[in-house]
Amino acid sequence: QVELVESGGGLVQPGGFLRLSCAVSGSGVSVATLSWYRQAPGKQRELVAIIGAGSRINYEDSVRGRFAISRDNVNNRFYLQMNSLNPEDTAVYYCNLKTWDTNREYWGQGTEVIVSS
Repeated sequence: QVELVESGGGLVQPGGFLRLSCAVSGSGVSVATLSWYRQAPGKQRELVAIIGAGSRINYEDSVRGRFAISRDNVNNRFYLQMNSLNPEDTAVYYCNLKTWDTNREYWGQGTEVIVSS
């Protein structure tokens, strides 16, 4: 049974930073494509950052240069460092894992990020 548990969300002022963490059990982060999505109120879920085979990384345009996705193979976690946050980053953030062997996809429960003064 693969399980993803996010943590690190919360309320932050504009210009602040947060680091989201996704703890994975039942699958290895080193053999999967890892990504972070977000869903703002009234909007569709969107891909924010992804790290795939060969550690290739890509970001959604509005977060490039401010957010950084990373992977910790030892502790079987991955992260989203979010800097220079602005109110438009307010959303529920979800971590996602897709295994390379079975191509099955798994989601975390979501963690809320609110950027407000």
